[in-house]
Amino acid sequence: MTGPELYFGSSASTRPSGVPSNLVPEEPMLKIIAIAIVLLIAALLAYAATRPKSFSVQRSIAIKAPPQKIAGLIDDFHNWGAWSPWEKLDPAMKKTYSGAAAGQGAVYDWTGNSKVGTGRMEILETSSARTTIKLDFLKPFEAHNIADFVLEPAGDFTSVTWTMHGPSPYMIRVMGIFFNMDKAIGKDFETGLANLKTVSER
Repeated sequence: MTGPELYFGSSASTRPSGVPSNLVPEEPMLKIIAIAIVLLIAALLAYAATRPKSFSVQRSIAIKAPPQKIAGLIDDFHNWGAWSPWEKLDPAMKKTYSGAAAGQGAVYDWTGNSKVGTGRMEILETSSARTTIKLDFLKPFEAHNIADFVLEPAGDFTSVTWTMHGPSPYMIRVMGIFFNMDKAIGKDFETGLANLKTVSER
């Protein structure tokens, strides 16, 4: 090798042996791919900014039991172990009860594995027709929402509607592009309501 090639090398010397030159990505092509990726990410972030700044997940079920019986299973956190969809995800979950024994002012703190995380619930108001709970998630991510249980009698049955609503921070909106919150949380609600139906109808 002589001349400029001695100091700077030839294009052939940097190409893997046996690989045709037309199969090795050229630098301009790599730049185009990098720019395309950046533009795609920017588009996704811009789209996330246009998504709703709040969310609501709701599921309902008909239970053959009076509202008073069902309300007693909801407004006493000591009874949640019988029907809550999250209690069985971590049998070793640490639970702490404080405040009122049941009803308004009752508080339930939990700490568990990665499936249940860490959080706190407090009953803000309750009656045979409605229970409203302040729900604070602390881990694996922080979120502050409201859960409502509305009980409407209909003959021998009671319609129970479970709703959770709250703000959607920007990062949650970004995650929502790839993760269907209504489907994921709604599935847990459906499981919980089915458990509540079984317990209430005994």
